[in-house]
Amino acid sequence: MTNHTERLRDIRCFLLDMDGTFYLGDRLLEGSLDFIRALEQRGISYLFLTNNSSKSAGYYMQKLKRMGLETDRVLTSGQAAAYYLTEHFGQTPIFLLGNDILKEEMRAMGVHVVEQGAQAVCIGYDTSFTYRKMCVLCDYVRKGLPYIATHPDFNCPVDSETGFEPDIGAIIAYVEAATGRRPDAVIGKPNRYIVEAALAKTGSAAAQTCMVGDRLYTDIATGLNFGMLSMLVMTGEATQEDLKTTPFVPDVVLERLSCAIPYLGSAEK
Repeated sequence: MTNHTERLRDIRCFLLDMDGTFYLGDRLLEGSLDFIRALEQRGISYLFLTNNSSKSAGYYMQKLKRMGLETDRVLTSGQAAAYYLTEHFGQTPIFLLGNDILKEEMRAMGVHVVEQGAQAVCIGYDTSFTYRKMCVLCDYVRKGLPYIATHPDFNCPVDSETGFEPDIGAIIAYVEAATGRRPDAVIGKPNRYIVEAALAKTGSAAAQTCMVGDRLYTDIATGLNFGMLSMLVMTGEATQEDLKTTPFVPDVVLERLSCAIPYLGSAEK
């Protein structure tokens, strides 16, 4: 596999995954702040683009601030899903499987979140998940209601002994086994809904944008699907063994974010 690091010199915007890429759990990964400072010095734009919908954008901003980076450049799959829901469903009552913080954010963005009488369903990464919630969710899905998911990830990398926690992809599989249905639309990486929202937010062209992350089937697939450079960092889910068999071959593979610094260009070029 050829490592096209020279193509990084033409990049004017980086879309950065968070979990497993910039930090792991509550631990800032080595060199992450150095990478951001290098972008800022060169006038290169960036946007944190996370599939993790268990928290709000505000939560992630505060988390990054605690790690030494004060920024509002965050777009979550939860936010992108809220844009999608308001555009396609207006004030339709939505049953949302998600943490209270996600419900609050979606309500603030205009989504009509309800506990009963829903006419559509949206599922997020719910760390307050219960069996009762699953029963209610499956009942709605069996009725044939429109069924949306914020993202497809199977596991969420965490800084623990096991390294991972089950993510929404596992819930999607559970619901499919129980109801025979998969989501009608999945918003997060590697799908177009979150990419369109990200490019609109940054104002960058896909050809001058690099998607960076630790997952092959979401982060790298996003870059490949939408004409962006794709860069894999080996600080999260993907392993060297995965690279031997994946259909999602990244353009660039580096150990961590800071390893890209020597290859960066300048926005003034």
